Amino acid sequence: MAGVARKKIGTPLSVQGETRRRLLVNGIVQGVGFRPFVYRTAVGHALTGFIRNTASGVLIEVQGLPVSLEKFCCALQSDHPPLAHIEAVEESALDCVAETGFVIGASSIGGAEVETLIPPDIALCSDCRRELLDSANRRFRYPFINCTNCGPRYTIVGGLPYDRPFTSMQGFTMCPECEKEYHDPFDRRFHAQPNACSLCGPTLSLLDAFGMPLPGDALAESSAFLRKGLIVALKGLGGFHFAVDARNEEAVRRLRTLKGREAKPFAVMMRDMSLVRSFCEVSAGECDALNIAEAPIVLLKKNKSCTLAPSIAPDNNRLGVMLPYTPLHTLLLNEGPDVLVMTSANFSEEPIVNENDEALMRLKGIADAFLVHDRPIYLKCDDSVTIYLSGKLRQLRRSRGYIPAPVYLREGGATVLGIGGEFKNTVTLLKGSHALVSQHIGDMKNFEAYSHFQQTVAHLQRLFQVTPELVVHDLHPGYMTTQWAEHQAIPLLGVQHHHAHLAACLAENKEEGAAIGLVLDGTGYGKDGTIWGGEVLIGDAAGVERFASFESMSLPGGDVAVTQPWRAALAYLYKSCPDLPYLPFMKEHNIQMVLELLDKQVNMIETSSCGRLFDAVAAICNLRGEVTYEGEAAIILMHAAGGTIGNKSFRYALQEEKGRWIMLISPIIQDVVAALQKGMSVSDISRRFHRTLVNCFQDIVEKASQTTGIKTVALSGGVLQNELLFEALCHEFQTKGYKVLTHALLPPNDGSISLGQAIIGRHYLKGQYLP
Repeated sequence: MAGVARKKIGTPLSVQGETRRRLLVNGIVQGVGFRPFVYRTAVGHALTGFIRNTASGVLIEVQGLPVSLEKFCCALQSDHPPLAHIEAVEESALDCVAETGFVIGASSIGGAEVETLIPPDIALCSDCRRELLDSANRRFRYPFINCTNCGPRYTIVGGLPYDRPFTSMQGFTMCPECEKEYHDPFDRRFHAQPNACSLCGPTLSLLDAFGMPLPGDALAESSAFLRKGLIVALKGLGGFHFAVDARNEEAVRRLRTLKGREAKPFAVMMRDMSLVRSFCEVSAGECDALNIAEAPIVLLKKNKSCTLAPSIAPDNNRLGVMLPYTPLHTLLLNEGPDVLVMTSANFSEEPIVNENDEALMRLKGIADAFLVHDRPIYLKCDDSVTIYLSGKLRQLRRSRGYIPAPVYLREGGATVLGIGGEFKNTVTLLKGSHALVSQHIGDMKNFEAYSHFQQTVAHLQRLFQVTPELVVHDLHPGYMTTQWAEHQAIPLLGVQHHHAHLAACLAENKEEGAAIGLVLDGTGYGKDGTIWGGEVLIGDAAGVERFASFESMSLPGGDVAVTQPWRAALAYLYKSCPDLPYLPFMKEHNIQMVLELLDKQVNMIETSSCGRLFDAVAAICNLRGEVTYEGEAAIILMHAAGGTIGNKSFRYALQEEKGRWIMLISPIIQDVVAALQKGMSVSDISRRFHRTLVNCFQDIVEKASQTTGIKTVALSGGVLQNELLFEALCHEFQTKGYKVLTHALLPPNDGSISLGQAIIGRHYLKGQYLP
């Protein structure tokens, strides 16, 4: 099998010209139609034997003429189902036996350690979509139609092997017709664990705002509610969404008010690609991304004729778009409004709601109606968010559709658990050469998110039947994840936030050597007790040197300055300008109070954060003095540039202090002020500011390369979600001959640091870690 490791053990034993082989196939090979495919292939080549699921993968014993066996093995690689991923095949010779055919055997676990992988939740396939909309089909308008090529997987799995008794479908007994499909190897629904129909499967119900059942057809009534501009909370694949008509500005504004989400963009779901093109610019790569089986949200540029409600994505030139990925979504968009706001059903930054009773309790007062069903969701899973940059689809939030497909590592090692940080939390379980990175859990600042974190950690360990040898956490002593780790009866290791970012980028790219890590974000606890975030690190997972950082600045009021960028702006001006200028943004705020704190240096934290620099410049330009979500001011500053980066730069300086280079930003602040006072537009200032950072980072990386001889640059950190900065850095570094490592499988933000933590943990266990 080309492209797959075939490990052969023993010599074939021939009987009357036949041989028998045992194949243990590992990868994503359960719940994706692999067994019926193997059955049909074996029968087609006149082979005998069996196939069955085990905890260690799919076990195949196959017997026949050697030439037929070889064709069979080649077909496993070249013709397997599209959702299958064969990672490795262990092959051995067996004595031939007397048998008359090929059979599909019952699954078995037998207490063995689980080695197989679980497929992610997959979007509705074209065959099921056609049946769903065919009035002559017995599953016409059945909102839970699925087959082996699509439908729920991870969110309904409670254990392995992936068989119906171990899923949330265990309470639904198949009718005779579904049962027949389920047991027919030539049927598309052979062993499709969620297989069902309207006679035997999950059902929809429509409830009013108080949880009381409403009469009539649940789908038709929900569609009518949406057309009237009402808010419907609907239970989807990995949890509940709030849905409203995306053309109805009043409805969108009402949802914002009730949900407590003042400005953060909403995602939308559109009926088909023709609608997407009518509202957005769509490249070939973005079109492909919208139509892949994972069905992520893709951030697209709005076109000039976009007439959707302005409140969907205020002050943002992009729109988060997805196509309907479940049969329920397909029906709603066919029978109701053709474009719906489809956003996680929660209040503000709480985790997504996943069960009916929880929804009725937590979403009361927001939803006008609840469209629910009776298939349990075992583990909540938000929609994934992606963006197409520099020739690749890149994750900003990796969740539904991708979880729990592993990130494949260069080599195996100890079982280690990385538990992420406080924001955009994920956890990673390392098992062999697989990094099992969890779905997006969220910000660990409320009880619901913390509970979700605990459930996810327990679920991963239970599902893959392992206990970690080491738990790795962030150095920040105040993080909920750190405090959770300290109560575990497992050895612990704390690692620095930005080192974890660099290690994650190296691991994702299977990079063995050291790199120059340009790690740019908003907040990361430094080894010196200050807040880092504009860092140039040199090293690998075993250890790093802090080669350079941004000039340290004060944040008056500490974390308050994160949500009130005007404070950061005032502090940056205070340090940078000998004579404090009076700028328009100061009129709306109590600057005297903050100036007194700065004079006395009371209630301050010191930071080298790149994220805070963006905040300060945005506030100085009077774009945003206070923010309602993380990165809001920086995003508005980026969009002010109009999609282009300047050619001219503000001043900056590099200065060596006590063995570390400092990237001085005081000159940048001084020049921004001078530009404002001369009447330069905010758009031109934004373009010039972005160019300044690109030039500064090029210069400092060149110094690091000259010092070390390293020509590999790794880019990580939430600031790298800035498309102007990211694409310019990639282009400039590649042009100068650097090998540029970036994130694509994982987000550049804190959603990736759990992987880096776990990788560092493996080096620690091998005695190779230098803190």
